[in-house]
Amino acid sequence: MLPVNQFVNFIEQNALFTPVTKILAAVSGGIDSVLMTHLLKAAGYDFGIAHCNFQLRGDEALRDQDFCRNLATALGVPFHTVNFDTKQYAAENKVSIQMAARDLRYQWFDTISQQSGYEAVALAHHQNDTIETILLNLTRGTGIAGLHGILPKNGKLVRPLLFLTRVEIQTIVGAEGLTFVEDSSNASAKYARNKIRLEVVPKLKELNPSLEKTFENNLLHFRDLELLLELKLDELRQTLPQIHDGIIHLPIAEVKKLKPKRLLLFKLLDEYGFNEDTIDDLIASLDKHSGRVFESGTHTLFLDRDNIILKSRATALLPEVIINPTDHAANFGVYRINLLHDDSPLIIKDNPLAVSIDADKLVYPLKVRTWQEGDHFFPLGMKGKKKLSDFFINQKVPLHQKEEIPILVNGNGEIMWIGGYRPDERYKVSDNTKKVIIFELFKLT
Repeated sequence: MLPVNQFVNFIEQNALFTPVTKILAAVSGGIDSVLMTHLLKAAGYDFGIAHCNFQLRGDEALRDQDFCRNLATALGVPFHTVNFDTKQYAAENKVSIQMAARDLRYQWFDTISQQSGYEAVALAHHQNDTIETILLNLTRGTGIAGLHGILPKNGKLVRPLLFLTRVEIQTIVGAEGLTFVEDSSNASAKYARNKIRLEVVPKLKELNPSLEKTFENNLLHFRDLELLLELKLDELRQTLPQIHDGIIHLPIAEVKKLKPKRLLLFKLLDEYGFNEDTIDDLIASLDKHSGRVFESGTHTLFLDRDNIILKSRATALLPEVIINPTDHAANFGVYRINLLHDDSPLIIKDNPLAVSIDADKLVYPLKVRTWQEGDHFFPLGMKGKKKLSDFFINQKVPLHQKEEIPILVNGNGEIMWIGGYRPDERYKVSDNTKKVIIFELFKLT
């Protein structure tokens, strides 16, 4: 007898969907998805069947497609199917066949759901799939999230068979005389998941015949621990970061108090693309390496004297700005630079946000850019040249702010002004100056 009551109870307990939800059932034709469709039908849910032909198994794939079409007809439900060129997609996107199939499948489910009004996509995972997923995650390396296994609900994806084991499914299908098709690739141990199912799990069951029940209890503990961690992280996200001009500051003194420091700091920074190796290096540098820089694909971390400073690489790498003779203003990052032409040799003193430069020494086009390694200039009032990196250290410029400072560069490549700090001695107004251009710096925000 089909376990309809257990099925409905599991759906209601986990709030997977309601009796009026329109459901798209992902059906391969295998034993698990076939049982799911019969349970959905017996429980009176409104559903349609979706089947993907990945064109990887020749005639066998066509057989599965025909089986699912006939199953939909027999149950009197809508049928949706698609053929994918999975190998071509994998080659074009440089991903494995398994990942290509996964991407194609879920993209298509989204498309069908939008076109036909399906509100949930039902997948036929069971308890043993969860065990295999956890073991696979542990083999590859995982955090707590990898230990909670397959969740009953993840957005529109629902898994109403997670209350059953593989053996229980086989027993029910056999007793009911339900027909299904067997994917021959399931018997091959060349895929990692199959290897775990065919070789690893049987050995573990020799040690613990109640492996499924043990993992079910473990999952409850893991999910509770994950919830506790998320609650702690929510608290930290509210109290630890300090936002200045859109840039995140994590006070080092507070970071040192975190317990467990490595886990919490990793979870805080993981969303910005930083891995555990970077977190280890960061923690090791907290006491002795002010000035260290760490980069992910999207963000840059600066280890300052008192703060860990986090900013988007999109804002850290400002594009250079060109200034032509007829220009009167230029925007650079959060700054605006106004240009004033004057026929008198006006000298500006005691105002780091403005500078007057001998107009006859300018070579157009001028350029405004961020500082670069190896940059040097001749600070006003000094005879020798100085590296910008040393100048910033002497001026105690915070590491993350160096990336925002406008550097005014002549057309011959010489630096004329460190915006907001110091002009170059070579371009100062002298007794021989006839005309000047005044550059004024304003912060936009």
